[in-house]
Amino acid sequence: MLKSSFVLIFFFLAANLLAQEKSTTPEDEFGINFKGFVKTDIMIDSRQTVSAREGHLLLYPQPEVLDANNEDINDKANLNMLSIQTRLTVSATGPRAFGAKTAAVVEGAFFGHSDGDINGLRLRHAFLKLAWENSTLIVGQYWHPMFITDVFPGVISFNTGMPFQPFSRNPQIRFIQQIQTLELTLTAASQRDFSSMGPAGTSSIYLRNSVIPILDLNLKHKTQNFVVGAGINYKALTPRLITLNNYKTDKTINAISTMGFAKFVLDDFILKLEAVYGQNNTDLLMLGGYAVKSTDIITGIEEYTAIKVFSAWTDLSFGKTVNFGLFAGITKNLGSDDAITGAVYARGANIESVFRVSPRVSYKTGNTQFAGEIEYTSAKYGTPDNFGKVNNTTDVSNLRLLLAAYLYF
Repeated sequence: MLKSSFVLIFFFLAANLLAQEKSTTPEDEFGINFKGFVKTDIMIDSRQTVSAREGHLLLYPQPEVLDANNEDINDKANLNMLSIQTRLTVSATGPRAFGAKTAAVVEGAFFGHSDGDINGLRLRHAFLKLAWENSTLIVGQYWHPMFITDVFPGVISFNTGMPFQPFSRNPQIRFIQQIQTLELTLTAASQRDFSSMGPAGTSSIYLRNSVIPILDLNLKHKTQNFVVGAGINYKALTPRLITLNNYKTDKTINAISTMGFAKFVLDDFILKLEAVYGQNNTDLLMLGGYAVKSTDIITGIEEYTAIKVFSAWTDLSFGKTVNFGLFAGITKNLGSDDAITGAVYARGANIESVFRVSPRVSYKTGNTQFAGEIEYTSAKYGTPDNFGKVNNTTDVSNLRLLLAAYLYF
C-alpha cells in the first residue's frame, strides 16, 4: 500500500506541475544569503565511550573490559575540546519555475567524513525546493524523514538525542502537501553518509542493490502552539550478491518502522515527545539491525530476520535569554521474531537497553551564546540469546560535563 501511495502522489505531482506552470514575472529576483555559527565544545567523560570524532558524538558508555588484575580498562575519564561543529550555510532564491517559488540550500560543517578526516569540510544539506501555495517539492540531500524538524531534542550535545532519536541526512525526493492544518509528506530516499551494516561493513551498497529506495509516509497536524503526527518507514536491503559457496543470491531483508511525535508550546515553555518502534535502524544511529536466520547448506544462500528496537524520549525547555532544559530518553532491544543462526549485523547487539537524562542551561545575548549540560547515560550490557534478546545484564554508566560557546552570524 505504501508503494502504491508513492506512485499516486508522483502522478499527482506531475499533473500539479503542469496545471500551475506560469511564466516568470519581472518582480522575481535572484537572492543569496550567508549564515552560520562558530561553536566550541569542552567535554569531560567519566569513562570511555562508544562515540565518533574523538568522542564528540557520544552514543553510550563502553562495556566493562577487565585486565589481568580484574580492573575495568574502560573505567577511565576523558577530556577534549573541539570546534568541528562550526557551520556555514548558503541559501538562495530565484525566479519562479513551474509556477512555484524556487530556493536552494547548501550547508557544510567541519565534522569530517570519518575520524581520520576530522576538521574536514563535510556536506550536510544540498537541496532545491519548489514551493506552490499548498505543495512543496524538495530534491537533494536533507534530513531523513524520520528526523522531524518540528520535534527534535534541544540538547547542547551534538548527539541530538541519539541513539533514542533517529538521526540521518539522505539524498531524497520529498513531496509535501498542505491541507489546512494537516501536512502529508511522502519521501523516497537513498543513503550516503549514514548507511546500513552488512557483510562488507557499513555501506550504501545493500540499499542500492535492493533497487528500492527508502520509502516514508508522514502525516502531521500543525498549528502555532501544537504539533502531533505519525509516520511509517520502509527499507529493503540486499546484503549479498554471491554466497560464500559461490552461488548467486538476491535475498533481501525488509524492515518497517513506525513513529509518533508531539510538541506543545505555551509562551516560553516547550514540551516535545517522540516514540519509535523500529526494525534495522543502524543507519539512523539507533540500536538494532538484522541477522542471518537460516543458511542453505549446499548453496550458502542466507535468509534474514530484523532485530527490533523501541525508543522514546521527552524534552522540556523554558525561557528565552536564559533557557533551562531537560532531556530524558530510553531505548530497548526487543530482539528478532526468528531464531538467529548466523552473523549479526547490528549496533549494540549485546545491549539490553540504554537510558539517558541530561539537564541543561544556556544564556544568549545578541549573537553570542554560552551553554552547559550534564549528560548521564547508562547502558545494560549482557549476553544475547538465539532471538537477539540480551540477558544477564550489567549496568555501565557515563557522566559527561559539557560546556559550549557559540557565535551566530
